[in-house]
Amino acid sequence: MPIKNRFAETHAEITAWRRHLHEHPELQFDVHETAKFVEDKLRSFGITDITTGIGQTGVVAVIEGRSNTSGRAIGLRADMDALPIMEATGLPYASKTPGKMHACGHDGHTAMLLGAAQYLAETRNFDGRCVLIFQPAEEGGGGGNEMVKDGLMDRWSIEEVYGMHNMPFYPVGQFATCKGALLAAADQFDIIIEGKGGHAAAPHEAIDTNLGAAHVLIALQSIASRNVDPVKQAVVSVCTVRSDTDSHNVLPQTVKLRGTVRTLDENVRDLAEARLHEIVTHTAAAHHCTAEIDYERGYPVTVNHNAQTDFAADMAEKVSPGVWRDTPPIMAGEDFSYMLNARPGNYMMIGNGEEGATVHHPMYDFNDDAIPAGCSWFAELVDNRLAAE
Repeated sequence: MPIKNRFAETHAEITAWRRHLHEHPELQFDVHETAKFVEDKLRSFGITDITTGIGQTGVVAVIEGRSNTSGRAIGLRADMDALPIMEATGLPYASKTPGKMHACGHDGHTAMLLGAAQYLAETRNFDGRCVLIFQPAEEGGGGGNEMVKDGLMDRWSIEEVYGMHNMPFYPVGQFATCKGALLAAADQFDIIIEGKGGHAAAPHEAIDTNLGAAHVLIALQSIASRNVDPVKQAVVSVCTVRSDTDSHNVLPQTVKLRGTVRTLDENVRDLAEARLHEIVTHTAAAHHCTAEIDYERGYPVTVNHNAQTDFAADMAEKVSPGVWRDTPPIMAGEDFSYMLNARPGNYMMIGNGEEGATVHHPMYDFNDDAIPAGCSWFAELVDNRLAAE
């Protein structure tokens, strides 16, 4: 793997940063200590153009190249927040905060971008400006959107933006991406089915909300199977079913369903939302129930731009030959989508190893062996996109 020599030398140091971050996870926008750690490291590299509090708690730093005749600037993004999960790894550097855990590898993403920043600040072998973006609240808070709304792209004149996420069960350090839709729009819904509570021995005197909710749950699966074009993708998942009683012999007054709708196309997204409302309302009515629906749109589809994806894959090829340029889309959501809606760019996957746990699992851990490859990719983007004459 042709890693830049500097990252082989600093691998242990960057690993130590990553494990420090893993020990001290913070959630959503409450990443004050993480942001301070990032700021302190950047200053230790000799980077002085640092702005904090972007998108509430984000950090933006600028590295000037040896020259800036081009006036160009590209952005590199890493996410900083953890998840509300109780860690079960038993590792020496496991989370010291019960109920919080870096279970998605954002500690690794932040450490890799810091490693690249250290190298770029030392070499500055480019013409233009590299804008480092350390983002809060990827896990459900929409921190990427908050940073964009806070003027991220315009204030720093960013022309293109690049990000990276680890991918479990891919060979460590292997890169994968695709043009177009890579990650899904992720919407969520809460449905309250209401009927008439009663005794289990006399269902005819009640309106059975369990029966109505069960038919709603099943009918929702017709959206993907019978409403969406078979060559397109949609996933409707009811993840929680909860009634207002735990009794063996009481028919509940209400049943609550919670879940997500994931799509890779905005037209399919609109269709799925409309059909959900129709199906829930009419299916509930068919069972003499009423339905209250709270449908919330989440992150949009993460869409990679063609030219920038070709370039990003070429840079990955320089680091780890054999890049998967047509990896299948993934139905998880990602708020880097807001940045790609604001500027052209690419979101790249990097292998986390073929063994271990998946993300969002209490046994997950970022694979530190991926660090040199990830740092090298970030550095190659800058050195080549802003190549000095």
